[in-house]
Amino acid sequence: MTRYRNAALFVVLAAVWGSAFMAIKAGLEFFPPVLFAAVRYDIAGLLMLAYAWHVLDDPLPRGRGQWALVGIGSVLLIAAYHAMLFVGEADPAVTSAAAAVIVSLSPVLTTGFARMFLPAERLTAAGIAGLLLGLVGVAVLSQPDPNNLLSGGVIAKLLVFGAAAAFALGSVLTRRIDAEMPIESMEAWSMLGGALLMHLVSLGLGEPIVGDGVRWTEPAALAALLYLAIGASAVGFLIYFTLLDRLGPIQINLVSYVAPLFAALSGWVFLAEEPRAATAAGFLLIFVGFLLIKREAIRAEVPRLGGELRALFSRN
Repeated sequence: MTRYRNAALFVVLAAVWGSAFMAIKAGLEFFPPVLFAAVRYDIAGLLMLAYAWHVLDDPLPRGRGQWALVGIGSVLLIAAYHAMLFVGEADPAVTSAAAAVIVSLSPVLTTGFARMFLPAERLTAAGIAGLLLGLVGVAVLSQPDPNNLLSGGVIAKLLVFGAAAAFALGSVLTRRIDAEMPIESMEAWSMLGGALLMHLVSLGLGEPIVGDGVRWTEPAALAALLYLAIGASAVGFLIYFTLLDRLGPIQINLVSYVAPLFAALSGWVFLAEEPRAATAAGFLLIFVGFLLIKREAIRAEVPRLGGELRALFSRN
């Protein structure tokens, strides 16, 4: 029964995180991009802080190390990632599926940054090939025109790529810090800190809070905002960390490769976004790159998964 619950949670997480790209795209019709991202994490951060206060004896960061974790989380994992992602998705040329596929490069980039910043880890020839293959996948998906690199959504897709790189770098840098912190507390304070930074960026960009370009009371706008804040952020992260503890990092990383399927489906159903061959080709290259980089960990995981499947079918 536990396996069925884990499988169900995995599918729910992939669906929630995949359809979040569609919700971002839909909400950008009503909000400026950075303000939209900031308000999303105002709500999600407060919800996570309330949850952290409920489950932890002391949810406040203590000491330089814990505040450093919150700082990296605020700047890279929340503010930089979401600001660039939302601005990138504001471009009509970036579909929900395309954004999800580019973001699925994060596990590949995380491994690359780990080899750079964590001396104990080195990239093998196959690992380098996997990293390069992932980058080629992004290039295939972006379809840059050498005669006009500023057209066709190339810059927007590079912003989404920058978002994935910021998240990957933040994930690695948090591992370099010699400090431990409950994940509920780190997520809550990082969300609130990242939201504050995005509000400052939004003000710096001159994004309006009221008036033209902002429609707070539209039902579709509120639905997109609340879905992202509650479903994709608060609930999604709780499911993610539950599965991370149960399944381990290799299996949970596969969420990044299932989410684009739900992004494409939800974008097609709700936004009439047509699937593109370049999106599928880019996804395939990125996924093969992930398999090359993680081949040893996957090889070690296969016997255990095979044993679980045999035990499951033998009972049925």
